[in-house]
Amino acid sequence: MAFELPPLPYAYDALAPYISSETLHLHHDKHHQTYVTNLNNLTKDTPLANASLEEVIKASAGDSSKVGIFNNAAQVWNHTFFWQCLKKDGGKMPAALEQRIVADFGSVDKFKEELTQAALTQFGSGWAWLYLDGDKLKVGKTGNADTPLAHGQKPLFTIDVWEHAYYVDFQNRRADFVKAVIDNLANWDFAAEQLAA
Repeated sequence: MAFELPPLPYAYDALAPYISSETLHLHHDKHHQTYVTNLNNLTKDTPLANASLEEVIKASAGDSSKVGIFNNAAQVWNHTFFWQCLKKDGGKMPAALEQRIVADFGSVDKFKEELTQAALTQFGSGWAWLYLDGDKLKVGKTGNADTPLAHGQKPLFTIDVWEHAYYVDFQNRRADFVKAVIDNLANWDFAAEQLAA
């Protein structure tokens, strides 16, 4: 069973003016699709061809002979997850998630500061995350295709800070992109669902 590109959970123009239709067509239809295509080519006729994405990530993480498989599988997973983390008129946090964030970070503002810092200090390409580590919420960053999944942690929310995520709309202004996501597009309901699951 080949891996497939899942459709976006909203229309291409749904996240405008913060993320344009042009960016979503490039990011989803080109970048994300390329990772899917590469993963299918790399796993064809191997035992991993019929595994789930999560199984492929766990089986290839840290294995130098499977770097290509890991990079493409993790990028397929990370991007699929990222699309769920965004929504039109986002940014509002449900009470249950807010309580957990206040308990683990001190305040919502402190959490947003830490998430912003992680996104801005990820040198080069990568991701900023809110994740569950044991029973504690944490913020972190990963380079390139790396994902909390590969480290036994449970991702709840992510921001893609690869340049292809924002360059059409924000050029080199990563900080403006990150602020737009956190303030206007963050699907905190999705993060709350991941926490409850």
